[in-house]
Amino acid sequence: MPAETAYTELIRRSKELGLIHSCSAVLGWDHQTYMPPQGGTLRGEQLAFLASLAHQKLTDPQVGEWLATVEASDLVQDAESDAAANIRELRRAYNRATKIPPALVEELARVTTEAQQVWEHAKKTNDYPSFQPLLQRVIELKREEADAVGYQEHRYNALLEEYEPGTTVAELQALFATLTRELAAWVQKIVAAPRQPHTGILTREFPIDRQKVFAESAAAALGFNFAAGRLDTTAHPFCSGFGPGDCRITTRYNPRFFNEAFFGVLHETGHAMYEQGLPTEQFGTPLGAACSFGIHESQSRLWENQVGRSRAFWEHFFPRLQQTFPMALADVSQSDFYFAINAVQPSFIRVEADEVTYNLHIALRFELELALLSGDLSTGDLPGAWKERFQALFGLIVPDDARGCLQDIHWSFGGIGYFPTYTLGNLYAAQLMAAAKRDCPSLDDDFRRGEFGPLRQWLKTAIYRHGQRYQAGELCRRATGFPLSPQPFLAYLTEKFGPLYGVC
Repeated sequence: MPAETAYTELIRRSKELGLIHSCSAVLGWDHQTYMPPQGGTLRGEQLAFLASLAHQKLTDPQVGEWLATVEASDLVQDAESDAAANIRELRRAYNRATKIPPALVEELARVTTEAQQVWEHAKKTNDYPSFQPLLQRVIELKREEADAVGYQEHRYNALLEEYEPGTTVAELQALFATLTRELAAWVQKIVAAPRQPHTGILTREFPIDRQKVFAESAAAALGFNFAAGRLDTTAHPFCSGFGPGDCRITTRYNPRFFNEAFFGVLHETGHAMYEQGLPTEQFGTPLGAACSFGIHESQSRLWENQVGRSRAFWEHFFPRLQQTFPMALADVSQSDFYFAINAVQPSFIRVEADEVTYNLHIALRFELELALLSGDLSTGDLPGAWKERFQALFGLIVPDDARGCLQDIHWSFGGIGYFPTYTLGNLYAAQLMAAAKRDCPSLDDDFRRGEFGPLRQWLKTAIYRHGQRYQAGELCRRATGFPLSPQPFLAYLTEKFGPLYGVC
């Protein structure tokens, strides 16, 4: 078979897989939003069927033959060509998938669908024992997956490869050691600082109907296309990109806490704009997919924090916010509000954590995941281990499992290895924003005018349009001029929080 024909067949198969994954994403979104409670069993069977179908199509021996034919041809001679990038990523996916037994794929889909439903109820009722057997089963299945795929040094490396290709446990341990040390020092300085924000202004009455209107208007201003997406309510905020023309985001509303929904919407909007900015004509191929979970997270954290918690952003939006919530904010100054939304305070909930303490939450989860996967920690002992390590990191006593090991959905859907990408995302976000401001010096003035198009265009050029042409580290180097480093993030914290709290 000619290499050109083999490549055409590979792209056709890849696009078929893209459609199957899109169907799964629709079912997953519905599962988290509007599906009736008794639909869980059928939904598990539906998702298992689609997972099995995708696995069969990807692991078809013909795919391996097509790959070999193209890899031996001149089509991939230029390592940066469309064909070379697509073949590289399809080969990686094929090699991984062919090592995982179809029965394991189906069982993971069934168990994680049930686990998500049980987790949601367990979190609401603070009932870890009801979730523990399913978590145990998820851990067992992920060990099987890691063993099937193969790994060096640690099972976790096999699972991490699914989310952040090329990153290793050793690299993450070194990274978290540095960050934990630096961030712990920052927390001590800030907690002891004489200047502190009045955070009570954020816990006044913020009617949900007005929160929805304000959040939607902000998302639209940033660039989320509501003609190609929607915003809904769910237990755990997420973004689900179905493909060109349809990207869904969700949030949860708290009438007595402004930050929870609003910054959740900005976060998911960042994810969504990345999805909406990917090359439409490449849908279903690696060039039409996000680079990595860490890069994806960089987009959400960039818009949520680097933009949404900036002084320039609120110079534009605060007068509108006061008009929307006159009873709550009539006596609040812009500077006091800005200080309040940037308050640094050790707290229990990761998704509500400030920029200084957030990565300590991820360090905790990374440590526990390593221990769970290796067998050094049992699921039965997880709540106690969480509380002990949390107190060591944050100086707080966790009051219950709902605010402890039950707070995140990730383990219920089998996302072992996912959490470190949040910290990688924070680091990428800071480095990308520093580069964007270097290349576009007027960005802060743009934000003050409510203009976010120049930053979107910079990101489209630097990140969105490339899909998976480059792996994350190379994409970062090309966009910023430097390899990924924690220094831009630490410099950002110093520049922002030092003056706010009067510390250095």
